[in-house]
Amino acid sequence: MSNLGLIDIGGTSIKLAVMQGQELKKLPSIPTPKTLEEFYSELTKNVTAMKSEYEITGVGISSPGAVNKKTGVVEGASAIPYIHNFEIQQALSKKFGLPVSMENDANCAALAELSSGAGKDVSSLLFLIIGTGVGGSVIINHQIWHGAHLFGGEFGFTLVDDKSTLSNLATSVGVAERYNENSKPKTNYTGKEVFDLADNGDLRAQKEVQTMYYSLAKGIYNLQYSFDPELIVLGGAVSNNPHLIPEVNKEIEKIRKVVKIASIKPQIVPCQYTDEANLRGAYVDFYQTYPEEK
Repeated sequence: MSNLGLIDIGGTSIKLAVMQGQELKKLPSIPTPKTLEEFYSELTKNVTAMKSEYEITGVGISSPGAVNKKTGVVEGASAIPYIHNFEIQQALSKKFGLPVSMENDANCAALAELSSGAGKDVSSLLFLIIGTGVGGSVIINHQIWHGAHLFGGEFGFTLVDDKSTLSNLATSVGVAERYNENSKPKTNYTGKEVFDLADNGDLRAQKEVQTMYYSLAKGIYNLQYSFDPELIVLGGAVSNNPHLIPEVNKEIEKIRKVVKIASIKPQIVPCQYTDEANLRGAYVDFYQTYPEEK
């Protein structure tokens, strides 16, 4: 299989790598440019160097925003406004002189887990990224389900109760916001610090952490009975918390006792890849986009 150039576009930096066979060779990252002209210039320069040194035959890109695979347009919005709402994939392909694939970063991370990570033995999974909000991806029969409006996997918009979304309640950011808001005087703890307070017996911190576990459990339960995936993979920094999955499983068991007809217990695992996930997924997406290149 040919060498492939890989690009992971982030709000502050752009990661670069080359996949040689099955080995990911990371290259130095670059700061995310401020303008489209500079963006084109920097990426073209780096891809030209990859072509010279590694003889790459294509470029796979992980991007923020709602990537429309049919049109090559990055729809929606992100921290990099200049990449949106025009045929950027075709423009990059022309500048690089190579075939280019693009996919949303959460979808890339899910593809990485599916191909060689936590989900390598299944054909369907849901991937939840728990960060500032809750994003993610739906994979059915090894393919991303983008949805009619490119909102497939935007689990954070779902409601947990009458007025609060999964993103409001099921993130460590939300835990910190609620704790700080209800403190007198107001505090400025991070999510991790509130978790530490909970571990040290702070009852209010324990209440907010428990709200997160319950909300995530309720969201996962509903998603299991909506899509019925083989596996649910959790990503984001909080997925490193060893208490997360056991506590969420406890809350799911409580729900299943209330809904006695619920026979399926969701299979929840932490993600395997962290900072490499988007790059590895861009590699998978390239060969799904251009199967003839294999």
